[in-house]
Amino acid sequence: MCQYIETIRVIDGCVCNLAYHEQRMNRTRKEMLGQPEPLRIADLLQPVSLPMECSKLRFVYDKKGIHDITCTPYICKEINSLHLVYDNNISYPYKSTDRSALNELKKQQGDCDEILIVRNNHLTDTSYTNIALYDGEQWFTPSTPLLYGTMRQRLLDCGLLQEREIMVSDIPNYQYISLFNAMISLGEVILPVDKIK
Repeated sequence: MCQYIETIRVIDGCVCNLAYHEQRMNRTRKEMLGQPEPLRIADLLQPVSLPMECSKLRFVYDKKGIHDITCTPYICKEINSLHLVYDNNISYPYKSTDRSALNELKKQQGDCDEILIVRNNHLTDTSYTNIALYDGEQWFTPSTPLLYGTMRQRLLDCGLLQEREIMVSDIPNYQYISLFNAMISLGEVILPVDKIK
């Protein structure tokens, strides 16, 4: 049975970007599980005690409903280098528990801290984050991500990111790359582009 995940940042007992997570979950439920009736994540959290420190709230959902709700302290991984890996057939449009294709690519990481996935010569994502590149004035995120992340969408909606086609050959046109997702803010994990191998 196909299962899907939502991972949500909790700070000071508050759930971040809730509306974006609900939109993605309900879109996935409709498109992949044939369940058009929307759910409210807030209703699921009433029995859950939310901690005050930065935490990762995670749950799994499928046709049977929502289960395996956990909330654990979150510590951001230190990333100092990225290894370009190429796969023209990789597809991960829904945040699924099946990460087998991503895990296969991770095996090519070598001595770098993380992979940066290239599909048809276009930058996409790392194995667990969206990306943005800084040209000295503005942050740009690839228009070709593997997963349309909730933080990515919020940053686009707020005007803090611009979407653009970014190819491997474009990397030298930028100064920095930032990795971000629901748990990591834009600019929190940032590397000079010469750390992309």
